[in-house]
Amino acid sequence: MKKIFLVLTLISLTLLSCGSDDDSLQKIDQLLNLYIKDSSGKDLLKPTKIGSYTGVTFMDQLAEKDNVNVNYSRKMLADSTYYLEYLAGATRQFVEDTDGGKIYKSEIRVSLTKKISDTQNAPVVQDKLEIFYRSSPNVFEVSRVLYNNQLVFTKVPDQPNVATIIK
Repeated sequence: MKKIFLVLTLISLTLLSCGSDDDSLQKIDQLLNLYIKDSSGKDLLKPTKIGSYTGVTFMDQLAEKDNVNVNYSRKMLADSTYYLEYLAGATRQFVEDTDGGKIYKSEIRVSLTKKISDTQNAPVVQDKLEIFYRSSPNVFEVSRVLYNNQLVFTKVPDQPNVATIIK
């Protein structure tokens, strides 16, 4: 009985000493929410509304093959405002080393189909979304976002990654 107790005690001490502290974990913050609105603030992502972008596709521009789809989700807030939630899936390309880590980017072609009547859509709009990530031993996060070469988001520590595109 003493041997079993001794073995269990040694196993417990070993497991406790192998634990890690929170400082050794890398925080992952890569969820990005995209809102598309007009200049007056009207939501342009309502999936069936005339005047909205009812069709949206994301294509990975850095993938080894052409026409690689990137997943996103169209979501809605309690006030019926729609947004596009992008988590991951596009190729990340190394950009540069920095003092505290590395910078990577993803490039996504965003195709938008606007409904102009119950039976007709406008020609598809092709836009460019660039997401830059900062990676260090402590954090991997979205650091800035460009849409058609315009800065639409810069990371604020401990705040969600939300970008609004005005079209």
